[in-house]
Amino acid sequence: MATPLQPIIIVRKKKRGGHGHHGGAWKVAYADFVTAMMAFFMVMWLVATMPQEQLGGIADYFKNPSAVEGKSSSMAPGRAGPGGAGEAPIKMFDHARKPPDASPIRKPGAMDQQSGAAQKAGDEADRRKLEALKRALEEAVASSQALAPFKDQLLIDITPEGLRIQIVDAHNRPMFDLGSPTLKDYTREILSELAGYFEQVENRIAISGHTDTSPYTGRSGYSNWELSTERANAARRALVAGGLSEDKLSRVVGLSSSVPFDRNDPDSPVNRRISIVVLSNAAERSAARVDSGARVAQVGAKIAAP
Repeated sequence: MATPLQPIIIVRKKKRGGHGHHGGAWKVAYADFVTAMMAFFMVMWLVATMPQEQLGGIADYFKNPSAVEGKSSSMAPGRAGPGGAGEAPIKMFDHARKPPDASPIRKPGAMDQQSGAAQKAGDEADRRKLEALKRALEEAVASSQALAPFKDQLLIDITPEGLRIQIVDAHNRPMFDLGSPTLKDYTREILSELAGYFEQVENRIAISGHTDTSPYTGRSGYSNWELSTERANAARRALVAGGLSEDKLSRVVGLSSSVPFDRNDPDSPVNRRISIVVLSNAAERSAARVDSGARVAQVGAKIAAP
């Protein structure tokens, strides 16, 4: 009996080529990702530094981006189709426009009013604190053995920036050596006494040095600008040595003779002075806004640079 033939099975294997080279496509995707992250952090930073009233205006805009307040449940047709651009420009910071009555979102105007009321209350408390410090300093000048002899040279007043204490020269009692940033011993003692009072409040300190209009002739390339700056810095060191914390300092500047105390007599000794300002909260906020605007301008200039 013949053996039945077995079917012949042919297995054909397909040869597959290796993966093609991806080239630089991943670099483009990675660059897009980095750009998006940079833009995200830039937006977050701008939002964090933007004034409250502008944030309220932007929030108001996104609640109703039309030029007029809508009352229909369906989108109104526009020149670009339903939901397209309106017929008039959008006012992003129009706080007079109210959101629909049915909206559960709190009105930005109310939030701004609450924030403004809290800020006003804080500024009022800050003003009372500075006035109390002024009275304490005046009492100390009248009774302290270290300060009483200099009561005519310690000028204390309240300014829009805060509580200002000016230490001025007298005809026979200068605060510094002639034409030098070196403090007299009694000036160092005065600053040491003042440091204890400044440390009692949370407000930061600004120090400025001033000279009269007499030109400095001590050495070439050195003027009243350098002298006033070094005197302000010498006062800073004396305050810190007297117990003032370094982080309480806001700025130390030299103004030469640009801001005279006695405008009628530019060479008067009172124009040679050190001015110390215990900054108010309002002055700190104003300085912060100026600094924030300067930083935004610098970032914009770097982005626009080729």
